[in-house]
Amino acid sequence: MDNLGTIIIGLLIPFVGTTLGAAMSFFLKKEINPHLQKLLLGFASGVMIAASIWSLLIPALDMTETGIKWLPAAIGFLLGIVFLLLLDNVIPHLHLNTDEPEGPKKSLKKTTMLTLAVTLHNIPEGMAVGVVFAGLLSGEAVISLAGAFALTIGIAIQNFPEGAIISMPLRGAGASKLKSFGYGTLSGIVEPLAAIVTILLTSLVVPVLPYLLAFAAGAMIYVVVEELIPEAQAGKHSNIATIGVAIGFVLMMILDVALG
Repeated sequence: MDNLGTIIIGLLIPFVGTTLGAAMSFFLKKEINPHLQKLLLGFASGVMIAASIWSLLIPALDMTETGIKWLPAAIGFLLGIVFLLLLDNVIPHLHLNTDEPEGPKKSLKKTTMLTLAVTLHNIPEGMAVGVVFAGLLSGEAVISLAGAFALTIGIAIQNFPEGAIISMPLRGAGASKLKSFGYGTLSGIVEPLAAIVTILLTSLVVPVLPYLLAFAAGAMIYVVVEELIPEAQAGKHSNIATIGVAIGFVLMMILDVALG
């Protein structure tokens, strides 16, 4: 398979995960069981934490052969945190199980703000996929084709529950099955778009690849710590979410080590 075909498949895999998850709006009741929602949120958190370490931070450290080895990873990671912090404050959005929107005050529908919240989650994931494939195209030895696909498959796996978690509350808020599916799918389109932009800038990306890998890791960790884990731990039976984190983390770690 040529490089273009391989890249297209790699970019679409996470989007397919979101779409399949959003399709659960056609088959499930209007609301996800709270225990299952906690498990899925924890699972998504575990996958993103493991992906940040094995697929992004460790390659960023391995690529730095001169100077202070940890410096690019540390700078990139902190910049990724700051970037998501800024987005969090400029994009109006609404988290699950809350009634108070975050970001600028806008008269947007609840369904729109829920979708924007998940879209915000997906930006760093799209960047991570784009950066990894940009590194692959550059011939960077520490990034293999199998490793790049391990990341995309891992993100797709955690996108499945994420797609369901966004579409089902929309059903509960009164949206039709088709509309809920559409919003859930739309929330994931930002991933391939962000990845495509990153790949198109490959010539600019390669010299600062360690910084950008760590940047994507920082952005993903921000989402986990700021949003996914607090939502998963809210209320009773928070240990269910902890189990989900463990399962997601181990699965992504196995994927990355086995394929990468």
